[in-house]
Amino acid sequence: MSEKKVTPSRKALQVRARAKNKKPKFVRAESWRFARFSLSWRKPRGLDNKIRRKIKGWPPGPSTGYKGPKIARYLHPSGYREILVHNVDDLTNIDPQTHAIRIGHTVGNRKRADIITKAKELNLKILNFTLTTQPTNDDEETNDDEEETNETDDKSTKDKAKTKDEKSKPKKDKKQKKPKKEKKPKSKKGDKKQ
Repeated sequence: MSEKKVTPSRKALQVRARAKNKKPKFVRAESWRFARFSLSWRKPRGLDNKIRRKIKGWPPGPSTGYKGPKIARYLHPSGYREILVHNVDDLTNIDPQTHAIRIGHTVGNRKRADIITKAKELNLKILNFTLTTQPTNDDEETNDDEEETNETDDKSTKDKAKTKDEKSKPKKDKKQKKPKKEKKPKSKKGDKKQ
């Protein structure tokens, strides 16, 4: 029998999504008034600022009341808790039911392959790894190879034709620079024209 994987804290994720839908878009104070202010949130620090004072009729500011449930905080949308991995030793003490791994972006190909094989043995979910599908029949592979060679031949003939056309066209003359006009000397304040 195949084991059914249960995604953890599904209910908590639903509550978090509901809370996120209710949360307003926080905008910077006076951003609708001045073009020099972007919409991105900045904490208002002014003495008379209406958003800081939470005055009725003004846009809301961030506060702890908008938080999602504590259980669902820092969870990946799949429901797993992310753990960053840089080598094979980091895979110890990881629970496959609640944790998913993310391979660090600085990890090289050799070490990345070792981490992937070890993670598959431990039945761990890898968040930044996708499998590429390969054709199963030998016939499909040979047909694909033939089509690729035909496409490359067509491209090469088109490229040759373009180079021939370019060679046959006469080159355009470069624009000739116009001679600069001589500037007249400026008259001083004391000089008067007669």
